[in-house]
Parts: sequence; C-alpha cells; structure tokens
Amino acid sequence: MSPLAIILTLGTYIALLFVVAWLAARNTSGAAFFTGGRTTHRLVAAVAMVGAAMSGVTFISVPGSVAADGFSYLQTTFGFVVGYIVIAYLLIPLYYRLGVVSLYEYLDQRFNIVAHRTGAWMFFISKILSASLRAYVICVVLQGLLYDHYHIPFALNATLMMTLVWLYTRRGGVRSVVWVETLKTTLMVASVALCIVFVINALNFNIGEALSAITASDYSTILFVDDPLDRRYFWKQFIAGIFLVVAMTGLDQDMMQTILSCRNKRDAQRGMMQSIAIQVVVITMFLCLGALLYLFVDQQGLSIERSDDLFGFVATQCGLPLAVGVLFVLGLVASTYSSAGSALTALTTALTLDICDGRKRYDTATEAGAQGMERLRKRNHTLVAIVITLIIIAFNRWSSAGAITLIFTMASYTYGPLLGLFAFGLFTKRSVAPHAIPLIAIAAPTLSYIIARNSVAWFGGYVFSYEVLILNATITLFGLFLASRRVR
Repeated sequence: MSPLAIILTLGTYIALLFVVAWLAARNTSGAAFFTGGRTTHRLVAAVAMVGAAMSGVTFISVPGSVAADGFSYLQTTFGFVVGYIVIAYLLIPLYYRLGVVSLYEYLDQRFNIVAHRTGAWMFFISKILSASLRAYVICVVLQGLLYDHYHIPFALNATLMMTLVWLYTRRGGVRSVVWVETLKTTLMVASVALCIVFVINALNFNIGEALSAITASDYSTILFVDDPLDRRYFWKQFIAGIFLVVAMTGLDQDMMQTILSCRNKRDAQRGMMQSIAIQVVVITMFLCLGALLYLFVDQQGLSIERSDDLFGFVATQCGLPLAVGVLFVLGLVASTYSSAGSALTALTTALTLDICDGRKRYDTATEAGAQGMERLRKRNHTLVAIVITLIIIAFNRWSSAGAITLIFTMASYTYGPLLGLFAFGLFTKRSVAPHAIPLIAIAAPTLSYIIARNSVAWFGGYVFSYEVLILNATITLFGLFLASRRVR
C-alpha cells in the first residue's frame, strides 16, 4: 500500500471527523461539554458504547491474539455480559438518582471529599496511562506505514495526532464524542466485515469452507476448562470479565459519559444491554478475522514476529487488494481518534470537576461563574492533551507487543481500589476514616502486585491473570473495613 493511498485515506477520515464533530457541537453550552445535554437516543448511545469499548488496540491486538490464546477472549466476553447487567441495573439507577456529572461525586456523597478525590485520581492515573498506550500502539503502526517514509520523527507523529484530537473535542465534548464514536463503530464493523470477505476470497474459500477451516484449526478453541493454573482457564477469565467490565466500564468516566448522556435511566439501561449484544458479535468477528489471517499466513509460508503486527502486515504487504489496506487504515484511524477523543473528554471532566473541584469553586448559575468554569475546563483540556502526548513519546522506548493484555493488566491494579470503594459504599453503611482512604488505595495494588509476582512459588504454580483485580478489590475492602466504624 503506497504512502499516497494512506495519506488520502487518513485525510478523508479526518475531514469527515471534523464535519461530524462540528455538526454535533453546534449550539453546545459549556455545561453540555460534560453531559451532552442528556439528549442522546439510546440506540445512538448503544452503538457509540461499542466504539468506546473497542479502541485501535482492539483492532490490532485481538486478531493477533488467536495464535497464542485461540478464541479464549470470548470467555472474558461472556463475563462482560454479566457485568453489563450489573451496571445497567445497579449502577445506572444510582447515577441517575444522584444526578452526578462525574461518577466520583458519589464517593463524596457516600464518604467524604478525600474518598471523592482518591477515586478521581485512581481513574485519572489509570485512564491517562491506558489512553496513552492505546494511542501509542497506533502511532507505531502509522510510523511504520507512513511517517518513516517521509523521515518524520515519532514525536511529531504523536503531537500531530493529539493536536487533531484536541481540536475536535475542544468545543463539543461529550456530544462530539458520542457521534464520533458512532461513526467509528460503523466504519470499524464495516472494515472488519469487508476484510473478512477479501481474506476468504484470497484463501479461495466460500463462507462455508472458511467457517469449517476456522473450526478445524487450533485457533478456534473457546473453552479452556482442564487446567486451573492456566491463565486462560474458563472460570478465571469469566469471573475476571465480570469484575473488569464493572470496574473499567461502570466505574469509568470515559465509558459511562456516553450512556449517561441518554434522556433517562430506562433509556440508558436499554442502551447498555443493546451495546453488549452488539459487542459480542463484533468481538467474534475480530477473532474470526484473526484466525483467517493466520490461515492465510500459513498458506503463504510467511512468518509474523509479533502478534500485534499480524493485521497490518497482511493487509498492506501481502499482495491483497488495495481495498484491504484502505479498510485497515480506515478502521485503525477511526478507532484511534475516537478513543483518544473520548478519553481526553473524560479526563478533562475528572480533572475539572473532581480534582480541581470546579463545581464548588464556580457558581455556574451566574455569568461570571460560568465563564470561570469554562476557562478552567479549556485550560485542563489543553493540559491533559499535552500530558498524553508526552506519555505517548515516553512509551516509544517500550515494546507494544500484547498491548490488549497490558491494558487489562494495568487496569487490574489501578481500578481495584475504585471497585473496592464503590462496593464498600453500596453494600455497607459504615463510615471510613478520611486519612486512611488514600493509604489503602496505594497499599492494595502494591500488595496485589507482590502476591501476583510470587504466586507461582507461593501457591503451587498458580498464575494470576486479570483476576488480580478481584484480589486488589478484596484487599481494598478489607482495609476499608479495618479503618471504618458503624454509623448509628
């Protein structure tokens, strides 16, 4: 695939991106930056949630993961379904009843301002790292496909991407994000579906033969139920999937800002359940594409050094029709820009409302207060964009192999205290000493890391996977209980 074709594809999408963002941002107030004006239709929110849940890392890593893990990711996805039910019928009613803009306002109402800021900081650290990693992986791909050809340094690549993301989210906020995520989902699903068709044709299969080949291959194993010590063991993946999605979606400002822009609780609940149904189908499509790509590589006698390179290598360098490369770049870029924009908006919300305490500092009912809030929001929006850019450049010293695993692993440590705090607030009536909360939030992931690193020696060969999140949240709950007292 030539650099010119990549530039034309990239330029066309970015032009479409800014048109959609501009249309969405028209007549948007400063307050609507955070909530989208609570006017999003549930079907739009459902489709946008699919896009929010699947970044460019999903586009790159999930197809490549089937060589080592088969279709085991579906075991985690089955857990996601249960987790979405918990979010829809436990957390969404809570958020609408309290009327929160930032999810972490709940912690202030239930505990105190220290818990509020601790929760916001845990989200902020986790999201800024994971968003930067997602963006970094895609920057690496585009560097190899395009920027190296023109001798453009990686730092300029990262800066250009984040500048464009900053520009399209600067005014519209959540409303722009919702419609851009909807555009992304449409383009991503269409790209994967059409790539599947082209690869099937390249293999000289019909659809029935392709399904038979996938089923007969080692790549299609879904259930791993024989070895409890295996990190792919079903119950590990399934239970971890429940907790991961509750933490990474239900307690994540980035993910929930889309669904909470619906008109009411009932619409938000329906949108959540419609979204997970679509996600199961889309994830299955990604896995099937991965199996087909490996079958193609095997047929051609090629080799892949890193699993994350699979899709891009086959799409752009293996003689497939130009349309496959265009669809790959289009899906990749759509995933990257929308995910980065969504994260930037959520991080700006957390920094402005939670960490900087914007709602208490400014009385937005007055003109002066609204202007003060707007200045704070714009300053924070720019600051977060700069920090993400710097982290992307710093990540350039690291390997991007297995990025989807790395993201879930990071989340297992950073979201554990959040999950413990929310669970303690929802299921107990005890109050916690304010000074203990940040200490527990630091101690829990630290102890979890030590236990996970030594589990093979300490627990007869047991290897922790994403269920380290459960351990982390349990330690947090235990610490909160010790530092709490019964409310009379």
